[in-house]
Amino acid sequence: MIKRFFASGLTTLLVLSALWLFGFDKVFVSDENNHEQNLQKYIQTQRWILNNYVDEVEADQLFKDSLRGLVKAIDDTTFSIDGTPLDTTFTDLKISDFRESALRFERAYSYLSQNLPDLDMNKMTEKALKGMFTSLDPYTDYIDPRQSERVRENFAGRFQGIGVQFDIIADSITVISAISGGPSDQLGIRSGDRIISIDGDDAVGFSQEDVLNTLRGPKGSKVRVGIIRPGRSNVLNFDITRDDIPLYTIDTSYMLDDKTGYIKVNRFAETTYDEFMEAMEKLTDLGMEQLVLDMRYNPGGFLEQAVRMTSEFFPRGTKLVSTQSRHSRFNSEYNTRSNGKYQELPLIVMINEGSASGSEIVAGAVQDNDRGLVVGRRTFGKGLVQQQYELVDESFIRVTISRYYTPSGRLIQKPFHQGREEYSLEIVNRDRDASSDVENFISDLPDSLVYETKSGRTVYGGGGIVPDHIIQADTARSYVLGFMRQHNVGFDFVRNFLDENQEEFNAEWQDDFERFRTDFSWSDKHIDQFWTKMKDAGMVVTDTVETANYEDDKLYIHPDQIENDRWIPPAHTKAELARQIWSTNKFYIIYNDAFDTTLKQTMTLWDEVRRLKAYVDELQSGSSTAGR
Repeated sequence: MIKRFFASGLTTLLVLSALWLFGFDKVFVSDENNHEQNLQKYIQTQRWILNNYVDEVEADQLFKDSLRGLVKAIDDTTFSIDGTPLDTTFTDLKISDFRESALRFERAYSYLSQNLPDLDMNKMTEKALKGMFTSLDPYTDYIDPRQSERVRENFAGRFQGIGVQFDIIADSITVISAISGGPSDQLGIRSGDRIISIDGDDAVGFSQEDVLNTLRGPKGSKVRVGIIRPGRSNVLNFDITRDDIPLYTIDTSYMLDDKTGYIKVNRFAETTYDEFMEAMEKLTDLGMEQLVLDMRYNPGGFLEQAVRMTSEFFPRGTKLVSTQSRHSRFNSEYNTRSNGKYQELPLIVMINEGSASGSEIVAGAVQDNDRGLVVGRRTFGKGLVQQQYELVDESFIRVTISRYYTPSGRLIQKPFHQGREEYSLEIVNRDRDASSDVENFISDLPDSLVYETKSGRTVYGGGGIVPDHIIQADTARSYVLGFMRQHNVGFDFVRNFLDENQEEFNAEWQDDFERFRTDFSWSDKHIDQFWTKMKDAGMVVTDTVETANYEDDKLYIHPDQIENDRWIPPAHTKAELARQIWSTNKFYIIYNDAFDTTLKQTMTLWDEVRRLKAYVDELQSGSSTAGR
C-alpha cells in the first residue's frame, strides 16, 4: 500500500490539495495508516500559513521546524537520521518554495514510516505540524478532531447531551448540578447523585473523557443512567432524552445595592451579546443606575461579540478597535453603528491578569474613549486575531491573521519572541504586587509605546491593559479552604445536609433567596459536623507545626491557623448550598459577598468615575466653545 501510494508522486497530492482548499468534496483513500491523509494535512497546513499568516513567513523555516518536530517525536534512541531525509543539520539547505518543502517532507515521512513501521504516523504527523508552529506566535496551533469539537461547542454556546455538571469523585461520576431546564433537571436528577451505569454498562472508574463520550450525543437520542442517591439503597434508573444544552457565558448578574448592577462575563461566544442584553434589561427593571462589568479571567473568544457588547456603551461612530495585517482582506476598523442603549450609564470595568483578547478589547475601548473607569490588575496581553481552517480529517489549525489595536492606536500584545515557554511563564513571573508590576512594566517601555486617551490621559501598549486604578490581589492563602476543596468536603457536607433537611430547608428558604443571602447561617451543630468531616478527610490539628504542611495526603495545621480561617468554611459552604438549591448564578452572589475583596474596593470608586466624566465633559465643552 505505502509503495503504491508514494509511487504516485507529489503531483496527485498537490492536485488534491487545490481541490480541497477551494471547497470541493473531500476524498478519502482507503489507507490503513492514513499516509495520504497525513501528507495532505501537512500540505494544507503549510498553505494556510503561507497564504494567511499576519507576517511574511518562509517555506524554508516552516519545513525545517516541522522536520525538527517530527524527529524530536521519535522515541527510538538507536535510530540514526544522519544523511537520511530526516537529517536536521540542514547544511547549506535552503528550501526555495512550498513545492520543494512538500516534496522533502514527503521523502522524510516515507523514510520514517518504512524504517520504523510500528510508529503511529498519525501522531507523528501531528508532532510535525506542531513543530511547524514553533517559530510563529503562541496562538497559531493545531487542534485535533476531538479537541476541535469541544472548541466548537464552547464558542457556539451550546452542546447536546443530558445537561449535568459533574466531577469524578472517588472514581464515581458525581453530579454537581443539573443544568436548569435541561433534560436531567426535568427528570429530577440532582446534585450529589452518583452515576454508576450508562446504558447498562458499569461507569465506575470512568475518566472525564469517557463521561463526555457516553453522555453527550445527538438531540433526540436516549441514554439510560443508573444513579445511586445519598440516603437511598436502591439504584434509580432514568431514561434521558438528550437535548440542546446552553453553555452560558455570563456567570451571574444581580444588584450589588439599590442602584449598582453587576455582570460577570466569562468569555465571548455566539450567545454572549444576547445574554448580556437580557441581563441588562433585568437589571434596569430592578433600578440599575450604574454598572460594574466584571471581565476578570475572561480569556476572550469571538471578536464580533465583544464589539457588539461594547457598542452599547457608546454613541454612534465611536471607534472601538481595529485590526491590521499584511493582507488587506484582514484589515478592519470597528466603529459603533448606532447609539448604544447604555451610553450614559456610569461604568466600571474590572480586569486582571486572566483578562485577555476580547476582554482587553472591551477595557481598551472604555479606557481610550474615557468612557468609564478600568480597575484591577494589568491584563494578560493578547492582541492577536486568529482564524480557524479545517483540515482533511476534521482537525483544525488556528492561524494568526492580524493584530488588533485599541482606539488610541496601541497594540497590547506582549512580546513572544523568546519562545512559547517563556511566553507562558511571563504571567507567573510577574511581581505579585500589582503596583510594582505596573511600575516595572512602565519603566521598561520605550516612548513609542506611550499613548494618550481622547482626553489626554496617559495609557500604555506593549503588554496588556494597565488599569486606571490598581487594586491588589487578595494574597491571603487558606490551607483550610484548599484542603476542603481538594477533598470535596464542602460539597459532601452540603449534600448530606440536604439529604437530611431539604424539605425543611425548602419550606423556609427556597422562595426567598434574598432573605437567605442576608439571614441564613449554619447552626453550631452543623459547623461541628463540618469540622468532623475535615478531620475524617485527613486534617490534623496540632501545635507541633508552626505553619501548615501536607504529608501523606494529610494536612497538619496549627490551632491558631484554624482560628484565623474558621470563618471561611461557613461562608464557602453557604455559597455551595446556594448552588445546589438555586443555581451557579446564586453561588456567585453568596461567594462575592463573603470573599471578593476586589469587588468591595471597586464599589468605593464611583466618585472617581464621576470625576472622570466631569473632566471629559469639561474638555468637550471647552472644545465646542473654541470651535464657535
